[in-house]
Amino acid sequence: MEKRNYTISIYTENNLGLLSRIAAIFLKRHINIESITASPSEVNEVMRFIIVVRITEEQVRKIIGQIEKQIEVIKAFYHTDEEMIYQETALYKIKSEDFLNDLNIQDFIKETNARIVTVTRDFFVVEKTGKRHEVDHLYEILKPYGLMQFVRSGTIAVTKNEMPISGILEKFNTTKLTS
Repeated sequence: MEKRNYTISIYTENNLGLLSRIAAIFLKRHINIESITASPSEVNEVMRFIIVVRITEEQVRKIIGQIEKQIEVIKAFYHTDEEMIYQETALYKIKSEDFLNDLNIQDFIKETNARIVTVTRDFFVVEKTGKRHEVDHLYEILKPYGLMQFVRSGTIAVTKNEMPISGILEKFNTTKLTS
């Protein structure tokens, strides 16, 4: 089987220590996590973890099974890149003097749909939201201009098709409230 990127969505209760137990599932199998994001889901008091990994489909199926054995996990899903709408956000801090001396870089920022979010005498901060390769491309362009700092978010993603999770989460939330 060939390795490819999979986005794993995990819906959970918000409990301490769960993230480390989920990460341990990947560690035990020597699987590197490319990206991880945690946020509230569309249902009150239910968290959503989004984890991106590069593995085989057989491996991702096994991991989903292990993740769903965790008591606090409500449901876990996996999807390919083609099934997802996904984005990352990055911030680039660049020296002002290098940046101001080259008008081409300012044009390039506009062309790539990035935006300048902060300007000081010493530095500029540029924000870019897009696919990972777009964020990486802007990084390579800005690096020679005195890139002082760089940070990127984890991947955020939603499925292109409807997911059955909303009904499951509503039932979970109703059951939890009546218990």
